[in-house]
Amino acid sequence: MAVYVDSEDILWRGKLWCHLAADTLDELHSFASRLGLRKSWFQSKGYPHYDVTVSMRERALIMGAIDADRETIVGCCKQLKMELRQQVLGLA
Repeated sequence: MAVYVDSEDILWRGKLWCHLAADTLDELHSFASRLGLRKSWFQSKGYPHYDVTVSMRERALIMGAIDADRETIVGCCKQLKMELRQQVLGLA
C-alpha cells in the first residue's frame, strides 16, 4: 500500500495546491491525519482525495509519500471512489 502526492500546483486562494491520494481510504485518512489534515477536508465528491499546499506536499514526501504523475493520482482516486461506493452499499 502507498500514499501518493502530485505536483499539480493549482492556484487557489493565493496558494498553490496539490492532490494527496492512496491505495485505500484507511491508508489515506491515516496518512492525512499524521500530516495534520482534518478528515473534514477530505474531498469525497468526484475523485476522492485531499488537497494539500506545496509546503504540505514537501512534508508528505519526507514522510514517505510517493511523487506521482496525474495518471497515477487519477487511478488511485478511481479505486478510492469504488471503495467509497462499497462502503455506502455496506459491501466493505
